[in-house]
Amino acid sequence: MSQENAKTVEVYKKTAHMYLENSDAHDQMNPEKAARKQQKLINLIAKSFSEQPKGAKIFEIGSGSGANAEIMQGMGFDVTASDTAEAFINATKEKCAKVITFDVLQNEFPEKYNGVFCWRVFVHFTKEDAFKVISKVYEALEDGGVFIFNAINRETTDVDNQWVDFQNEYRMGVERFYSYFTEADMKDIIAKTPFQIVDFHKEGGDLGNKWLVFVLKK
Repeated sequence: MSQENAKTVEVYKKTAHMYLENSDAHDQMNPEKAARKQQKLINLIAKSFSEQPKGAKIFEIGSGSGANAEIMQGMGFDVTASDTAEAFINATKEKCAKVITFDVLQNEFPEKYNGVFCWRVFVHFTKEDAFKVISKVYEALEDGGVFIFNAINRETTDVDNQWVDFQNEYRMGVERFYSYFTEADMKDIIAKTPFQIVDFHKEGGDLGNKWLVFVLKK
């Protein structure tokens, strides 16, 4: 676990309640846009996990508000949601039956899963963290299991990483570590594992390239 990630985890443990409030406010600014983004994510999840068995076990890394865990549970999956901050854990417990306190860089997965989902979490990982997480997920998956995750595209920023507290609706009063990956960076990291890339695309932002979205298969 990098020092950058460890410090950021501690920040969220203290300010997760503010993040939840600010996220709600952000979505309320443009409900139609928020709904479109949610539907796009629903389509991605449904497509990516379509070959998994009925009632497949899905583990979510960094559940935040629990919204995505709720979506996957509603699709009939056996979802285990997780996070490190108490406020996130409590919010997710209102939406998902199984919720655990879990730090992917510190803890071992409780069991094997058919799928792992990790949305908007890699932004707080160094390249070394990212490799460790992808490697651990591979070991936690059943054969044929699928890993869905995204990372912010380095092409949209002027730096490789930074400590920042945004001045818009996501302002929390304390800086967090943000890390950005080029497509080549991430594909090089993935290539060091046995994973197969079965889907990749860019999405979000004004140019439709803010996020790098990967679907990997064991």
